[in-house]
Amino acid sequence: MHKQILIATVTKLFENNKGLLAMDESIVTCNKRFAKLGIPQTVEMRRKYRELLITTPGLNESISGAILFDETSRQQKADGTPFIKILIDAGIVPGIKVDIGAKPLAGFPGEKVTEGLDGLRKRLVEYQEMGARFAKWRAVLTIGDGIPSSACIEANAHSLARYAALCQEVGLVPIVEPEVMMLGDHSLAQCRQVTSDVLNHVFAQLHQQKVLLEGIILKPNMVISGSENKKHHSIEEVAEATINCLLESVPANVPGIAFLSGGQSAEEATANLNAMNRLYKSKVPWKLTFSFGRALQQPTLEIWKGDDATVVTAQKALYHRAKCNAAATRGEYDVSMENDSITNH
Repeated sequence: MHKQILIATVTKLFENNKGLLAMDESIVTCNKRFAKLGIPQTVEMRRKYRELLITTPGLNESISGAILFDETSRQQKADGTPFIKILIDAGIVPGIKVDIGAKPLAGFPGEKVTEGLDGLRKRLVEYQEMGARFAKWRAVLTIGDGIPSSACIEANAHSLARYAALCQEVGLVPIVEPEVMMLGDHSLAQCRQVTSDVLNHVFAQLHQQKVLLEGIILKPNMVISGSENKKHHSIEEVAEATINCLLESVPANVPGIAFLSGGQSAEEATANLNAMNRLYKSKVPWKLTFSFGRALQQPTLEIWKGDDATVVTAQKALYHRAKCNAAATRGEYDVSMENDSITNH
């Protein structure tokens, strides 16, 4: 195992209170977001958008790593420079999403298991040779009537652990992402219970598969009530529930936790991360940062809308959101920072 390489990559990803830009949306997901804003759903428009993201001036001040999709990892800037080279030259570590999506779990209606283990060893070697230094695999678990079932939790935990072991075999840091979905009317307490159960199963499987915990990054959901639940919890309540859940479930030798935003608004995700660091940074064994997709990108996408004339303003929006989240990793974010953005509209 490439222990020192793995630890060095993790250290770089968590240095200086930076976080990760998740820009690994599948073609289908990216096209859906484009369609809502009237952006043509073409390879070239996806390329242009990803170029906008990775060439944002000053992005490396707040972003340590970027998670790419297969298509993006092979794309180039208009002048022919590979995207991966642009990231490396900026001091941003390239990563790659390697699962092929959540598919229906046979025999368990409404539940899914993530696929992509077949041929994964060969694909990981290729990505590593292309310059990737970490990977991502997302499991999706929904809270509902009688779900998630133990079978669904076990199937996803096992796949995550197999994936993580294969990553470490070739020197790639695995991001382990078991996402308990925000969709539904479940309570904050239900989310905490399910998240704890899922994480305990995931770490049991990681142990069984001999995964080096010092060489992984955990990407969990925050503990929040369902999107259809009318009860609103304060950022302090979310922070307390999330941190206590993690303290019960995540071993201390995991170096860092990079939260997903999970459908929260950009400002909400930042405020919740900030509360965790402000209140608990000195009380937890892990570094707490962000690995946001929509919560970093959405303001930028809404400004850009496929128009070359808006690129500079759209990039300023991304820079601003990244800066706010970097402040949140220090526990220094304040909502007044939102007014500093020249892109507020």
